Amino acid sequence: MSEEIKKNNYSADSIQALEGMEHVRMRPSMYIGDVGVRGLHHLVYEVVDNSIDEAMGGHCDTIGVAINEDGSVTVEDNGRGIPVDLHKKEGVSALEVVMTKIGAGGKFDKDSYKVSGGLHGVGVSVVNALSVHMKSTVFRDGKIYEQEYERGKAMYPVKQIGETDKRGTRQTFYPDDTIFTQTTEFSYDTLSARMRELSFLNKGITITFTDKREVDEKGEFKVEVFHSDEGLKEYIRYLDGNREPIISHVISMDHEKGEIPVEVALIYNTSYTENIFSYVNNINTHEGGTHLQGFRSGLTRTLKKYADASGMLDKLKFEIAGDDFREGLTAIISVKVQEPQFEGQTKTKLGNREVVSPVSQAVGEMLENYLEENPNDARIIIQKVILAAQARHAAKKAREMVQRKTVMGGGGLPGKLSDCSEQDPARCEVYLVEGDSAGGTAKQGRDRNFQAILPLRGKILNVEKAMHHKVFENEEIRNIFTALGVTVGTAEDSKALNLEKLRYHKVIIMCDADVDGSHISTLILTFFFRFMKELIEEGHVYIAAPPLYLVKKGNKKEYAWNDVQRDQANERMGGSAAIQRYKGLGEMNAEQLWETTMDPSFRTLRQVTIDSLAEADRVFSMLMGDEVPPRREFIEKNAVYANIDA
Repeated sequence: MSEEIKKNNYSADSIQALEGMEHVRMRPSMYIGDVGVRGLHHLVYEVVDNSIDEAMGGHCDTIGVAINEDGSVTVEDNGRGIPVDLHKKEGVSALEVVMTKIGAGGKFDKDSYKVSGGLHGVGVSVVNALSVHMKSTVFRDGKIYEQEYERGKAMYPVKQIGETDKRGTRQTFYPDDTIFTQTTEFSYDTLSARMRELSFLNKGITITFTDKREVDEKGEFKVEVFHSDEGLKEYIRYLDGNREPIISHVISMDHEKGEIPVEVALIYNTSYTENIFSYVNNINTHEGGTHLQGFRSGLTRTLKKYADASGMLDKLKFEIAGDDFREGLTAIISVKVQEPQFEGQTKTKLGNREVVSPVSQAVGEMLENYLEENPNDARIIIQKVILAAQARHAAKKAREMVQRKTVMGGGGLPGKLSDCSEQDPARCEVYLVEGDSAGGTAKQGRDRNFQAILPLRGKILNVEKAMHHKVFENEEIRNIFTALGVTVGTAEDSKALNLEKLRYHKVIIMCDADVDGSHISTLILTFFFRFMKELIEEGHVYIAAPPLYLVKKGNKKEYAWNDVQRDQANERMGGSAAIQRYKGLGEMNAEQLWETTMDPSFRTLRQVTIDSLAEADRVFSMLMGDEVPPRREFIEKNAVYANIDA
């Protein structure tokens, strides 16, 4: 048969009937989101979720997670242990079924698990499929059982290898580097943040997290132990530790409402930001959903009723809006749902309608009791609401000014913006450059077809400490809004960002590689996180990486981004090279800036992502807020990584 006939011969033989595990390996992103850094860490979460499910069922109170010396991960719990007896339908051990069959496991049996975490119910079998090697060890009924796998396939039947008086399950897996081609190295900070979060969401359990890749001077591994007796109350205190509270206590409740376990904790602080984090069965629902809708309804209804009755709103000349009740609020909502239905772009938006009413009622009752028992706090909260309403009116006027100056509003682009000629936003990028001098160099060195330059004058406003109308009145921030072409504020949500008119799909922060440059980058990132979070979440924000050194000898030259690279380049040139330390972008000429930092074929861009909204919020409030001691402690802890310029 000729090649042409083969190409056009679409028959039954053309259809690939992939078994479950083969399908996972061919289409891993369908199961874990992606095969980058986020997907890699999702493997750990899937295994830990099994242990958490045991804990939620009352069968487990201790979980150990370890990154091993060889880069593998081990998760062990003291739960019931995965059953190892013969599965009648499959004809093999139940352990093998759980580890090698998609959709197998106790989560689908309501008698085994009332509720469970994880989005897809595929769990550990997917981890097995995407691992080059995995070992399961089960401690059950006084015996130790073991089975190993290669890329999802059992190497031998389940076997007994000893006796024990302990119980539980231990899983060790090695991610497959042919699947995770970007990296197979786990981030301690990313996993640590998730383990801490799980300990707060499941009070009473102990999670020990160990990194065996690091050994201190005493020969001991890096270890953290997470345990919470008060759950979300402690979580609120952790998240808001860098802010000044305006009320005396964390307001909280934890009970079942309409057969749905509801746990809520909240506090008001002096900030101007709203931070609400919602969870369903331990899943962080970034896009909210019906439980968040119920929370907002209960909060607004109860506070408005109290405010009206108090007479404190009598002199106001305008209506209080829902946003006003949430300014300066940090809150966490956690619900457990038997059969969660997820919607939204990332499948992290709860869609169960039956959740709205129980959450709304629970929040309403909690707040009514607190306001009655704490009249001073109640008055302070309502005063905060009134100030928020007044600021919202001022911010609305400032926002309207910004939007009148956007491209679609007919006001034209900022005078400092050097735009590109390309019209397709997907192919365009804009550099936010520190200072007019570096901005001028960048304009000379760029590719005018697709690269735009917006110089920023010094350090922009610290939005963490500013009221919203002050933010929108700031010239540099107005220029950013106008240049990007986005608008903020809708009828439903005055803080929502509209990205439909976004003019550049890459927004690149380019600052000096020194302490001042890092501070300016942090100020810009704080602004994006607080006012343009959607820009980050959709992957549009990047940080440029200009070099620190130029190493030159004769006609040879090399750029270095750190001291190690500098020394290596110097050694390659015989040890007597001239070394230039770049103290700022302005010290480079246009050609150097292009070839090191702006040329897409050579440059390094670091994409800004958010692993945990709660942790990101805590870090920004610590670094950019009013409280000095936490910031000093952070700097002292991380000073070893800082480059201090004389």
